[in-house]
Amino acid sequence: MRQERRLRQFSCPVFGFQQTINGKYKIRILWDLQKGPRRYGEIRQGLLTGNIGSKQISPRVLSRELKELMTLGLIERQDFEMKPPKVEYSLSGEGQSLIPVIFVMYDWGVQHLVKDSNVRKLDIKRPKGTS
Repeated sequence: MRQERRLRQFSCPVFGFQQTINGKYKIRILWDLQKGPRRYGEIRQGLLTGNIGSKQISPRVLSRELKELMTLGLIERQDFEMKPPKVEYSLSGEGQSLIPVIFVMYDWGVQHLVKDSNVRKLDIKRPKGTS
């Protein structure tokens, strides 16, 4: 039986948001998927870039994060009927709605947390409503 994909309801929206994105890699996975569908290996590789000295994410942890994001309805998984098996992950409509929020976090991080001024020059297509 397939588990229903949906966000839970909370009485406090801030607490609910925190519980939804809680996890070491969820925001970074969503951030990477804004560029389009990604295969498992591409997602794993993307989590290794941009953080000097970061350890490799274990397959078990990445699989758990992807399953949780799918259960929440923030990402979708497409299985292709081929050998070897091919699976792609992409943002759902709900996941896409989080991208402007993550852009605000990105901008704040560039302003307050990043030492390298070249990060500010990244050519990132911004969603409407973000500057």
